[in-house]
Amino acid sequence: MKLPPQTERSWQQQVYDAARVLGWRAYHTRDSRGSAEGFPDLILVRRPRVIAVELKRDGLDATDAQRAWLDDFAASGVETYCWHPSDWSEVERVLGR
Repeated sequence: MKLPPQTERSWQQQVYDAARVLGWRAYHTRDSRGSAEGFPDLILVRRPRVIAVELKRDGLDATDAQRAWLDDFAASGVETYCWHPSDWSEVERVLGR
């Protein structure tokens, strides 16, 4: 039996929960109305690291606005990722470091 694709909301909650368990402070804008277009889904902090993450369902890519934010964060020394559910092993590796 093939499982239905994971929703972006459930994927985001999975990453958020894993980050919290691994000692990260996590921020997510609950209502993006009025916020800057493309701002990353999660900002994670566990000193000395800061991570900006865009989360997408498998098969979808970051928009131009989302990519621009990630590029700006990266140019400022922040770790940046665009993760999909198929990237779970990388999520665990990155957050577990």
